[in-house]
Amino acid sequence: MNRISKWTMRLGLATMLGLAVFAIQPAQAATFTTLYSFCSQTNCADGSGPDGLIQGTDGNIYGTTDRGGAAGLNSGTVFKITLSGSLTTLYSFCSEDCVDGQTPTGLIQATDGTFYGTTVNGGDHGLANGTVFQITAGGTFTSQGMYEATRSPDRPPIQGSDGNFYGNSGDGGQLGEGAVYKLTPAGKVSTLYTFCSTAGCPDGSLPNGLIQGTDGNFYGTTAEGGANTSSCDVACGTVFKLTPGGELTTLYSFCAQSGCADGVFPLEALVQASDGNFYGTTSQGGVNAASCDNGCGTVFKITPNGTFTTLYSFCSQTNCTDGSWPGSLIQDANGNLYGGTEEGGNIGGNCPSEYGCGTIFKITLGGTFKTLHRFCSKKGCPDGSGAGELVQYTDGTFYGVTAGGGANNEGTIFSLSDGLKAFVKTQTASGTVGAAVTILGTDLTGATGVTFNRTTAAFSIVSPSEITTTVPTGATTGFVEVTTSGGTLKSNTKFEVTP
Repeated sequence: MNRISKWTMRLGLATMLGLAVFAIQPAQAATFTTLYSFCSQTNCADGSGPDGLIQGTDGNIYGTTDRGGAAGLNSGTVFKITLSGSLTTLYSFCSEDCVDGQTPTGLIQATDGTFYGTTVNGGDHGLANGTVFQITAGGTFTSQGMYEATRSPDRPPIQGSDGNFYGNSGDGGQLGEGAVYKLTPAGKVSTLYTFCSTAGCPDGSLPNGLIQGTDGNFYGTTAEGGANTSSCDVACGTVFKLTPGGELTTLYSFCAQSGCADGVFPLEALVQASDGNFYGTTSQGGVNAASCDNGCGTVFKITPNGTFTTLYSFCSQTNCTDGSWPGSLIQDANGNLYGGTEEGGNIGGNCPSEYGCGTIFKITLGGTFKTLHRFCSKKGCPDGSGAGELVQYTDGTFYGVTAGGGANNEGTIFSLSDGLKAFVKTQTASGTVGAAVTILGTDLTGATGVTFNRTTAAFSIVSPSEITTTVPTGATTGFVEVTTSGGTLKSNTKFEVTP
């Protein structure tokens, strides 16, 4: 959501799609709360148009907005919000003639506790190629410009297991079709791979966010290109694997099925689930094209070796009450996937958009689908409109943003409880024996034990929300567990112990 790039237009598909039957569970009540409505301050000094959220090691939630900011600069902000909804603006962009950047795209928190992010525009290299920036929890800010080969990064980077940062730029590379870059902690930027390197772009173009798999390789999607461009007028897309050395393998090219029933135009990063497979969404395609012209989007599964399965096609319910145009997925500690849609849900009535105002959904790894919330259920859309990325806090509650709606129609932050238990999560997904690991949780004060796949580890309690530890000798790949007075908290994903 809120991705500022040249592929955010709607693209038509020439072929009517077929029919399929999917398991759908009826919507059940989940506890939904609007925590904050943006543009609540004069001149939108608090920002508008929020992006994805993350849980910080201090227990607060952090994020960015791509508009608004101090003095009416309208270039975006970095903010912190407590679980009770008290928001603090940490930084407003374009405060230095936009050398500091413009239009931020979200955050990550590195292992040193510093937050990193990117901006699509601004910077100091003359062409407004965007920036990568660092900011502390206290608001101390530094940035550097990107270069032409890595220009306009439209997502925050990820931190690899080697400590370096990796990300994609939608307009980078020699042909402006996208690139993957590497950034060292010292600030050196290099290009790891350039897309559309051969005629026809069989390797894809316009890449989306990266993740690092448990095998150490990077995985991602491209919005366009691939082997089937003749079937969908360039906006097909791919799933790819990229080694840390820059060798790319295309695992799947979309629109390989009749009428693009497998989906088309993926715009989000993948998630690697606890079964080792990757899951993602396409914004268009699927089997219900007649409901929303271009196809309504899908949820898919792909194995590390490229075996592909479509789990769900959106708009499978009358009037698209299940949603359409899905965003990214996350997995909870029970193994289910959660996400939001920008459209569908409530169409007509209180929703001002003819396409619908979006939903929050849950889907099992086997494809059983349930809608948890439909936005704009009341006049004026006080709950928001157009769901973005979700994050699950370690108390089990989900938090997310909407692009619009709320008290000022400039977006919201919300929470949603689906009755899930507390858990812990590691800030890095893998590491060697002896590697430092940060564990995030809730009410960790008084913890009495930490194990890596049942191997005991020494640890230190930093705060009620943070434990530091190291991977113990003899540890093997598996779940991390923390013993507290209230019981044992298990990590939501397995920790990979690398050689």
